[in-house]
Amino acid sequence: MTGQNDVYADLAAEGDALDRLVAGLDGPGWATPTPSPGWTVADQIAHLAFIAHLAVLSSTDPEAFEIEAAPSRVDFQGSVDAKLAEYMADSPEGILQRWRTNREKGAQGLAAMEGQMVPWLQTPLPASVLATAGIMELFGHGQDVADALRVKRERTDRIVHLTYFGLLTRAFGYVAHGEEPPTEPVRLDLVAPSGAKWTFGPEDAAEYVTGSAWDFCLLILRRRHRADLDLTAYGAEASHWLDVAQAYRGPAGEGRRPGQFAALDA
Repeated sequence: MTGQNDVYADLAAEGDALDRLVAGLDGPGWATPTPSPGWTVADQIAHLAFIAHLAVLSSTDPEAFEIEAAPSRVDFQGSVDAKLAEYMADSPEGILQRWRTNREKGAQGLAAMEGQMVPWLQTPLPASVLATAGIMELFGHGQDVADALRVKRERTDRIVHLTYFGLLTRAFGYVAHGEEPPTEPVRLDLVAPSGAKWTFGPEDAAEYVTGSAWDFCLLILRRRHRADLDLTAYGAEASHWLDVAQAYRGPAGEGRRPGQFAALDA
């Protein structure tokens, strides 16, 4: 599916792209509230710095990873909040440097583990899948930063990994809404930012989704409301999927309101 793309290089490039948005911020800029309630730009980067730190340990020191990850298996949200507070005790410059260091080491560590399984919070994952999850984190939290700063992001085909990941994690949205995941397959027929056509899923699937691959990624990260996106579902189950879709485990969260970013997206 993504053989023509180096997921590890794309992970690094996505980090660099977000870095360019925040590198020149002053104190008030770092304190800008984002659409995620209670999170500033600094909170978003601190969170990414911690996730990248876990990726470093996962790919280079599994024993240290298990020690670091143990609290999250008892109280996931409490553990994340505690680590965020720890990182936020640093200055914005310190947070930025920690993120830069961690994301570089994380991408390199995962690349060195290509073809192998690495430990993660719920279950071990192939290194390439964890790199894709890293792209997911950068895309979602990066969109929050871009929205907070009122800027439009560069759209690239690096989202190919995330697009397919959204199909692989289809069950997560149903589970988050207390529903049984369906067994009926769904196909994606999407247009990449470059104009390329991407098809994922069985070619003979009776139900399918068409439209913008970028918008699909915004949907599965719940950074835009379905009503504001260029996506069309064919079939009742495909349509319901777009209502509940998310590519990450856990609660769905508040999501975004219809028209919330109409001025920015115009």
